[in-house]
Formats: sequence, structure tokens, C-alpha cells
Amino acid sequence: MHKVIKFKNYRYKKRSTFIGNSRVYNGKTYDSTFEAQVAQDLDCQLEDGLISKWERQVKMDLSVYGSHICNYYVDFKVTYNDGSLEFIEVKGIEFGLWKFKWRLFEVLFNKEYPGVTLTVIK
Repeated sequence: MHKVIKFKNYRYKKRSTFIGNSRVYNGKTYDSTFEAQVAQDLDCQLEDGLISKWERQVKMDLSVYGSHICNYYVDFKVTYNDGSLEFIEVKGIEFGLWKFKWRLFEVLFNKEYPGVTLTVIK
């Protein structure tokens, strides 16, 4: 996807900083082949009864002292049979903005939900 920027009556397309190979798995488009493979693995775990459910692209509100800072979309939210949660982020390249948001996500959710597991798959 390209963003069109207008500059002194000249139009050009700004290239994305991430050029991934999006893949379709089970009727849904994933940002990368790697992310689609993780989804396939989660489906296998679901069929085997190891997990109770999983969701993709879950929107998380990152707020500090009641003020909304930004939203963070975690790749996968996994609910295990015992009710415990795991948030999984699939990363090929770690950009600075992602590192900042992930660190903020870690701090806020470890305080609020101490039993939640946060995982980055590289």
C-alpha cells in the first residue's frame, strides 16, 4: 500500500518501509508468510486441544495515567485451556517505533495482568 503525498503540485508515491510478502491462509490475509505459518500452527494446536481459542490483530489501548497514548495491534492473542493468556508478536525486522510500542505494552500489561505471557517470535 502506498501513501500519496502532495508537494508543490507534484505527486509521488511514498514507498512503505516494510515490503512483505502477504499471504492468504484460511481465507484471511496475513502480513507475511511467517505470520501465516504461526496462524497455521495455532490452528493445529486448537485442533489438538492444546489451546481453547486464538484471535489475530487484537487492538490494545495503550494509556498512561488515563491518557490515551496510542493503539497497539498485537498479532495473536492465545487463550489456553486453563484460562491463561499469551500475546504473540511475529517480527522479521524490528523498527524503532515498534520497539517503543512493545516496551510500553510490556510495562502496562505486566502491571495490569501479571499472569499474561508476552512472546516475540523472530
